[in-house]
Amino acid sequence: MLHYLLDGTLVTIRPIEPGDKGLLAEGLRRLTPETAYKRFLSPKVRFSDAELAYLTEVDGHDHIAYVAVIDEQLVAVGRVVKTAPDTADLAIVVGDAWQGHGLGSWLARLLAAHAAIEGVTRIAGTMLADNRPALRVMKQVSSDIVYDDLSHGVREIVTRLAA
Repeated sequence: MLHYLLDGTLVTIRPIEPGDKGLLAEGLRRLTPETAYKRFLSPKVRFSDAELAYLTEVDGHDHIAYVAVIDEQLVAVGRVVKTAPDTADLAIVVGDAWQGHGLGSWLARLLAAHAAIEGVTRIAGTMLADNRPALRVMKQVSSDIVYDDLSHGVREIVTRLAA
């Protein structure tokens, strides 16, 4: 599907495919260390072959992932992975040059809608406690949010999807 960002840039949003391993690896290399850390909660500079398989070979039901592509470059990835029949973890990363254009929020709403079709009623996200953009993205899913401070500045946020 095609989507226009807030600045008018046209982006292609589509389900991730096994053939996206190279795009995904290159996308990670283009992230700043800070953005990679915010997404993975640890330094991350490359994916192993097993990680690339896990991240791109999804079933579209228990593991749903979308990519955003501009000019044949992967600029964002969002995914939900079921952890229980009614609960899924949400993870989104937007390339540094594309942050603040509404892409993360758009992916969050798309993923929540797809997850709801698969029976998910609760979305969880683990993030740095001071990651305000990630919190804003979670609020795009639902305003019914519960915070649970874990440790070392990490917070889990759980939201209920509208019935």
